Amino acid sequence: MSEQYVETVIIGAGPVGLFQIFELGLLGIRAHIIDSLSLPGGQCTELYPEKPIYDIPALPVCGAQELIDRLLEQVKPFNATFHLGQEVTGLRVLDNGKFHVATSTGTRLTAGAVVIAAGVGSFQPRRLSIPGAEEIEGKYIHYRVKSAGDFFDQDLMICGGGDSALDWTVALCDKARSLTLVHRRAEFRAAPATVARMRELVAAGKMQLLEGNAVGIHKDREKLTGIDVQSADGQTRRVPVDHVFAFFGLHPKLGPIAEWGLELEKRALKVDTEKFQTSVPGIFAIGDINTYPGKKKLILSGFHEAALAAFAIQHHLFPEKRQFLQYTTTSPIMQKRLGVAGADSA
Repeated sequence: MSEQYVETVIIGAGPVGLFQIFELGLLGIRAHIIDSLSLPGGQCTELYPEKPIYDIPALPVCGAQELIDRLLEQVKPFNATFHLGQEVTGLRVLDNGKFHVATSTGTRLTAGAVVIAAGVGSFQPRRLSIPGAEEIEGKYIHYRVKSAGDFFDQDLMICGGGDSALDWTVALCDKARSLTLVHRRAEFRAAPATVARMRELVAAGKMQLLEGNAVGIHKDREKLTGIDVQSADGQTRRVPVDHVFAFFGLHPKLGPIAEWGLELEKRALKVDTEKFQTSVPGIFAIGDINTYPGKKKLILSGFHEAALAAFAIQHHLFPEKRQFLQYTTTSPIMQKRLGVAGADSA
């Protein structure tokens, strides 16, 4: 199979990976982007699409999925090629200094540069370990909320004690016909203000809190009808439910990234803060997957890293080309790349 040459491959289609398309596009560099998920968005889409984000510049509040939608709109002029639903299984340096990139579905690319924007790596939710649970996952047992409106006026159970569990408990309480929160102990790991709000809802009789573990499933044919919850003293209580949400956190795994010969520090890729280049020239890392002195795991930081990495990638691909900073407000070249009206004369 012949391999297609591409200037840059971006691994990870979360917000930082998407913004990398934009920053490269401004410099006239085309990108292919690969993600193991079936849709762009990374954790924003997969884990908390309706959760508000308050620290994106110039957007006082922005839903996580809204942020992804805005980023996708922003990168449209650059016609990036998306390879979704496939994991990068191989990355190696070729004799000519370029990179061979292989995916789980047979995609083969030769890249001039590679950007790893894979967040925490590949991740899988910690599952509800009850016999029969796997058979109804996605129908009645869920590890993320895709659309809250699908669960209004139904009997819901939420399992877990972290931020996701408590955030969705508060968000869905007034919308559900009934809501039960199940946590194995009395203490919670979520934000104190959210825990306090949950306890107010319990005190007001708007939901119930059970200390224990979900241990059994009841079904009518294929439909979920109830969950058995066992308390610390061994007593079991059946709770009628239509849907269960299990928020036990994730198993973050570097996966194949750990085998690519890149220097690691505490399961993150070491980079410099000038280029955001890894220990292998031509391979860059941005976002939560990287580490450097003073690193802060913020989307905002990842955007900054993508901007500087883009200039470093341009120099790596075209070392003879003189670099100079241009501004989108005044540069006819950049405005033309963006498809801005009135830039045709450039």
